Amino acid sequence: MAAERRHAAYELGLGLAQEHTDLAESVRAFAERTITTDGVRAALEAPAEEKFPRYWRDLAELDLLGLHVPEERGGAGGGLLTAAVAIEALGRTVAPGPYIPTVLASAVLAAADDKAGIDLLPGLISGERTGAVALGPAVAGAAGITGRRDADGLVLDGALDAVLGAAAADVVIVPVTMTDGREGAVGEDSGDAVWVAVDGPQLRRTEQDGVDLLRRSARIEAAGLRVPESRVLAAPVPGRVRAIATVVLGAEALGVLSWCVSTASGYAMTREQFGRPIGKFQAVKHTCARMGIALEKARATLWDAARALDGGDADAVFAADIAATVVPDAAVAVAQQCIQVHGGIGFTWEHDAHLYYRRALAIRGVLGTREERAGRVAAAALAGTRRECALELPAEADALRGPIAAALREIAAIDDEDEQLVALGDGGWVQPHLPRPYGRGSGPLEQVVIAEEIGTAGIAMPQLLMGGWAVQAIVAHGTERQKRELVVPTLRGEVVWCQLFSEPGAGSDLASLTTRAVRVDGGWEITGQKIWTTVAQFAQWAMLIARTDPSAPKHEGITYFVLDMSAPGVTVRPLREMTGSALFNEVFLDRVFIPDSDVVGAVDDGWHVARTTLAGERVALSQKMEAYATDADLLAFARGRTLTPVGRHELGELVAESQAVDLLGVRAVLGQLSGADVSTTSSVGKLLAMGLGQSIAEYVVAQLGPAGAVTVPGMPSDKAIEQLIAGRATTIYGGTTEVQLNVIAERMLGLPRD
Repeated sequence: MAAERRHAAYELGLGLAQEHTDLAESVRAFAERTITTDGVRAALEAPAEEKFPRYWRDLAELDLLGLHVPEERGGAGGGLLTAAVAIEALGRTVAPGPYIPTVLASAVLAAADDKAGIDLLPGLISGERTGAVALGPAVAGAAGITGRRDADGLVLDGALDAVLGAAAADVVIVPVTMTDGREGAVGEDSGDAVWVAVDGPQLRRTEQDGVDLLRRSARIEAAGLRVPESRVLAAPVPGRVRAIATVVLGAEALGVLSWCVSTASGYAMTREQFGRPIGKFQAVKHTCARMGIALEKARATLWDAARALDGGDADAVFAADIAATVVPDAAVAVAQQCIQVHGGIGFTWEHDAHLYYRRALAIRGVLGTREERAGRVAAAALAGTRRECALELPAEADALRGPIAAALREIAAIDDEDEQLVALGDGGWVQPHLPRPYGRGSGPLEQVVIAEEIGTAGIAMPQLLMGGWAVQAIVAHGTERQKRELVVPTLRGEVVWCQLFSEPGAGSDLASLTTRAVRVDGGWEITGQKIWTTVAQFAQWAMLIARTDPSAPKHEGITYFVLDMSAPGVTVRPLREMTGSALFNEVFLDRVFIPDSDVVGAVDDGWHVARTTLAGERVALSQKMEAYATDADLLAFARGRTLTPVGRHELGELVAESQAVDLLGVRAVLGQLSGADVSTTSSVGKLLAMGLGQSIAEYVVAQLGPAGAVTVPGMPSDKAIEQLIAGRATTIYGGTTEVQLNVIAERMLGLPRD
C-alpha cells in the first residue's frame, strides 16, 4: 500500500517539496522496519548504552549521517532542511543511540569549514565514528570549560554537564571560554569563547542519570588537556552553533510531536467509554486538536529556521531563536497531553508515551530555559530584527510577471478613482482566481504574482468584504443574469453585501436555521430572523439561506437566495456591541418576496451552494486580522519601555507566535503551488490568527498597569483598550474557536463526529 494511504497527510512531515515528501516516506518506512518496539525496549533495559545500535550500519548506507554535509566535504549536499526532514521521520521511533548527537557534531563541523572538519567529517559521515556537542551552560556546580593559549594550541580545564551522547562519542565539540583575552564566538553570543573539537577518549566522562533513558548524557571534564590549533573551529557567526542545534534537536522534537499526535488521536478513535469512542467527547477532541495545532506551528517555525541556515540568511539565527521559542515547549506539552488522553494506560512503564515525554524533556533542557529562548527573540525584535516571510517562487513566475506588471502599471496610472475600480473589476484583477470574464482564471502561482505586483504598483483594491463570498457563489452556481447584474458591479466596488446566514438559534450550527421560504406565485415568501449580520445597515444586497422543505433532513431542503435589502418587509436593527459601536445587526424578514430569478443554484440545494464555492481555488496570502492588534503594535509599544524579565519573555513568545502565523500562511501557499491539500494548514493558521490579536492587546494593557484602566487620547492605552475589547469578537464570529477545534480534530486527525 502506498505511503500516502498508510499515513494521514499531517504525519508526512516537515518538507513541502516532493523530494522531501519522498524522503520522509522512505525514512519512515526504514525506521518502521529496523527500529522495532522490541529493539527499543531492549535498549531501555540494557545496563549500558550501545555505541553502535543494530540499525547503525543501515543508517550509514542510506547516507542519513551525511545528508546535510556539502558534497565537497563528502556529504550528500542536501542541507539542514533535508536532514531535518529525515530526522523528524526517524524521530517518530524514539530511536536509541547516537544518531542525533553525531549529526549535530557533523553539522557544526561542516559550518565551520576548516581543518577540523576535513579531518573529522569523513568518519562521522561514514558512521565509523560518533560525535556529540556540548551546548552548555554548565550545571551541577561546574564552571564550564576554560582555555589558555600555549605554543601548540590550547590547554583546557573545567567541566560541563548533560552532554547528549558524550559518554561514548569519538568526537566532542565543546565551547571554551578563553582566559587570556582570545576572542571568538560561542553559542551564547558572549564573544569570549571558541568551539573546540576534542577526541572523546581525552576527556574524563561520567555517565549521568538523565531523563532520556534511550540516549544517555554525560559529564565531561578536562584537566590540563592540550588540543592542537587545528582542532579550534573557525569562528562561526555568533549564535550559529545554537541555531544548528535548534534545527537538529528541534527536528527530532517534531518526530516526538508527530508520534504523540497520531497515537493520541488513534487511541481516541478506538477507546470507548460510556458506550462511545472518547474522541467524540468535546474535551478530548479539543485536546487532540490543540496537539495537532502545536505540531503544525512547530513545523512551520523549524522549517523556516532550517531554510534560513541553508540559505546563509542574515537573520538565520533570529529564525532559529523563533523555532527554539516554539518547538521544545510544544514537544513537552504535547507529550504530556498524549499521556493524558491515554489515561491510566499512558502512565504505565509498558506504554511508550513516557519515552517520548522523556525525550522531549531532554531536548528542551539542553536548548536552554524558556526565558532565555524567548528573551533572545524579544531582544532581537526590539533591536529591529525582522524576518520577512517571503515566498520563493518557481522560475515560471518570471514569465508571468512582466505582462502582469505592465498591465497593472497602466491601471495605476488612471487618475480617476472610479475609472480605476472599473478597470480592476473588468480586467479580472479583483478576484483573479475566478473564471473569465469575472476573473482571470488564474492558478495559484499567477494569483501570487498578481498580488505581489498589485503591491508594487501601489494600487488600492476595492474592499469587497462579504461581497467576495457572494461573487464566488454566484459565479459558481448563478445564472448569467445574476452574474451580469450582481457580479460585475460588485467587482467594481459598486455594491455592498451582507450575509444573512446566522440566526438566534443557529449560529455556528447553520443547518439548524428556521427561517422559512414558502412558495408563492412567481417566487418565494421569506419569514424569519437573522442576527450578527455585519454591515446590514449599509448593504444593498444580501446572501440569504432559508429552509424551503421543512420535512427534509437537516442539511437538505435549504435554498440559497440573493435578496435586495430595499425589499418591503426587511427591517434592520443595529446591535450595539461591547465596544459601543454597531457593526453587527439583527435583520427581521416579514413575508419578504424574493422572485424565482434570485434563487442561486437549485431549490433545496442551498447548503451545497453555500459550502461549495470557488474559495478553495483562491490563494490566501495572509492569515492575520490587520484590523486588530498586530506585532507592529506590540513592538511600537515595547520599544523604549522598561520591561520586566517576565514582560520580555512574554514579548518574545508573542513575536514568535506572530511569526508562526505568517509562516503557516507561507506554507499553505507553497503547498497550493505544488498541488497539495492545504486545508489543514490553513485552518490552523486561521485559528491561531484569531487569538493573536487578543493576546497582543491583552499584553499591552496588562503592561500598562493602572494606566491601562483609563483611556488617554494619544497615549498607548487609548488604542490598546479599544483593540482589547473589540478583539473579543475575533474568536466568535466566522465560527467560534470551539467549532474550529472540532473541525480541525475531525478533518485533520480523523476523530469521529458527535
